Amino acid sequence: MERKSKSQVKREMSALQSLGERLVGLGPDQIRRIEMPEDLREAILFAAKLKKGEALRRQLQFIGTLMRDLDPEPIRKALDDIAHGRGMDARLLRKIEGWRDALLAGDDDLLNEILRLFPQADSKWLRRCVLNGRREQAAQEPPRSSRALFRYLRDLSEA
Repeated sequence: MERKSKSQVKREMSALQSLGERLVGLGPDQIRRIEMPEDLREAILFAAKLKKGEALRRQLQFIGTLMRDLDPEPIRKALDDIAHGRGMDARLLRKIEGWRDALLAGDDDLLNEILRLFPQADSKWLRRCVLNGRREQAAQEPPRSSRALFRYLRDLSEA
């Protein structure tokens, strides 16, 4: 068995600690979806509550210590999947925003295209929401229907 130098051990510990920092930056729901020991999960959730400073630094070191005993590859893969998925979500949200803006601007061909793409969509509700959104824009009222339209289009695209 090959002995590791003190520098190599420090580099590996630093890498595990930076992986722990990435985990701390996630939301609680995302952390719960990643498979890991429960004590590590609790340490990460606790670190997310801490402000910048010495307590956070010590907690990150503790997370790195806990990670020594497990294989970090599944966690790295889960973090990469989350990072990749987030970029795809942003593109999808921009596309949905474009649909909503075009519908409110009067693009009825797009409305028919959306109804063709999503046969499960409630066409009557969708048309009413677009019409109400156009009225709100014209009257410079708060965009309630516009927001509802966006949420509905997002839910359709996720289904």
